[in-house]
Amino acid sequence: MGTVPLAFCSAVYGLGVRLRLGAYATSIFRGKTLPGFVVSVGNLTAGGTGKTPAVVMLAQWAVGQGRRVAVLSRGYGSQGHQDILEVSDGKGRYADVRMAGDEPSLIARAVPDTPVIIARNRHRAGIYAYKRFGSDFFILDDGFQHLQLKRDFNLVLADAMDPFGNSHLLPWGPLREPVTQLGRADAFILTRFSRGQNLNGGVSGIKRKIGQEGLDGVAPAEKMLTFLKKRFPSTPVFHADHCPDKVVFPATGKAHDPGFLKKKGVVAFAGIAHPEYFKELLVALGVDVIRFRGFRDHCVFTRKDLEDMIQVKEAAGAHYLLTTEKDWMRIEPFAPGHANLAYLTIRFSLLPGQDGLFRVIRDGLKE
Repeated sequence: MGTVPLAFCSAVYGLGVRLRLGAYATSIFRGKTLPGFVVSVGNLTAGGTGKTPAVVMLAQWAVGQGRRVAVLSRGYGSQGHQDILEVSDGKGRYADVRMAGDEPSLIARAVPDTPVIIARNRHRAGIYAYKRFGSDFFILDDGFQHLQLKRDFNLVLADAMDPFGNSHLLPWGPLREPVTQLGRADAFILTRFSRGQNLNGGVSGIKRKIGQEGLDGVAPAEKMLTFLKKRFPSTPVFHADHCPDKVVFPATGKAHDPGFLKKKGVVAFAGIAHPEYFKELLVALGVDVIRFRGFRDHCVFTRKDLEDMIQVKEAAGAHYLLTTEKDWMRIEPFAPGHANLAYLTIRFSLLPGQDGLFRVIRDGLKE
């Protein structure tokens, strides 16, 4: 599709977004409430900021605080048609990954004592979790735009390398809402912050937002910090990285530290929002990436896709075939017991001195 049709579609989409936002702002539409504390983890763009590991981090923290946590998801990529789907009951029972989708399934397994519920109507999902599990701390996965449900804390993630893309709304650009809507946030987290401190990186959209002056020679992450402090000075900003955690071999049940992969030859693939990030992460670990293939986000893999990748690995003489944990969720139902097939888990890690985020949330819980 050419630029003019995209711009037109973007303008129509933007009109719809503004009408919807206005309807909630003027109480024509009213958000519903849940009997507990509601935290939304979301972003302004269509994918790519690492919300799933952030939800896991937040859920683990809340469980550690003694809260009865439930994660409420819209279940993008799920094939279930139920009004409400219980992905996890918090006691070790899980829905089929093909029914639940990759991200809810990943969250459910990462926080096994936390119920994960899918529903388009997340108020209904929250009431279900409250009645069935006694939940009193609700995490909305990808909830920034879900205005139908009121929240006590809006946590917004932005990629420190490329927060706004070309600064256009969908489908011309990646923005779901105008940048001004960041004013609804109670806190920001700049993800991949260490990567964004690289002067060789580039950030789309920020220069046209805050002007060219003073930005040359400044790392992308610092440009984004400047923008947020100028436009939203009262909103705290925290920094985080996506850190490789474990290399897991499902066929053998073995897990290794990421350093295990150093100087090993691998064929890798990823079906995430920015597949190239996975390749760059492997290179940074010192992995010899012999072949790499990127798929679209939430790609529905087939058995043949996996068999083809295994053949590429064998032909290349690589040690391992490697993918992301999110992609493993999608291929697990039909994956063969291939001893050299592994996935890499990612930990969402706040940088040192950034634990003030939890203090801000705790303060909200006391109100």
